Amino acid sequence: MGTYLITGANRGIGLEFCQQLTDLGERVIAVCREQSAELEKLGVRIERDIDIGNNESVATLKERLQDTVIDVLINNAGIVSRNRLEDLDFENILHQFNINALGALRVTTALLPNLKAGSKIAIITSRMASIDDNTSGNSYGYRMSKVALSMAGKSLSIDLKPRQIPVAILHPGLVQTRMTNFQGISTTESVKGLLARINELNLENTGTFWHSNGEILPW
Repeated sequence: MGTYLITGANRGIGLEFCQQLTDLGERVIAVCREQSAELEKLGVRIERDIDIGNNESVATLKERLQDTVIDVLINNAGIVSRNRLEDLDFENILHQFNINALGALRVTTALLPNLKAGSKIAIITSRMASIDDNTSGNSYGYRMSKVALSMAGKSLSIDLKPRQIPVAILHPGLVQTRMTNFQGISTTESVKGLLARINELNLENTGTFWHSNGEILPW
């Protein structure tokens, strides 16, 4: 039995992570700003009122956890706005950078003392962060912030390798959540694949940019 900490755990992919891990008998720490009825039903440990975009809030999470050992840290929380060239909102883009890119880095660095040799980190990014795969443009804030997130994950994979902590950079697929207007594959299918990639993660393949189905994606 391992201890998994998941950010953005109250709905969508984060909630499904909590569900599947609970079914597998793992210990779950569900981090969110606001807990949901669905999350409460799982009976997992919930750390609510945590805003990953705020330094003090993340420090509060660290204080609550104290010396709890985390076997797998899943940086899942994120936001999306469809910024088009014709209606760019730079404050909104900065907000996406703060949550999507800095948020995961903020949480990871705060919780490094809770990780040990053999712990794993999963960064939930997006195929929309692939520069080579960008054939449709638009979504400036989301694309740019997720590229930054992927770069943070790659750097973490290098810096944490001497500590024997591997890092996976993961695309969940186009998933039926509120962020995608419920288009794509089910959260069940997505998370099943994501967990398989996390299980496969080791120091030899650390820093890999994977699709949940196992495909290695272009940067």
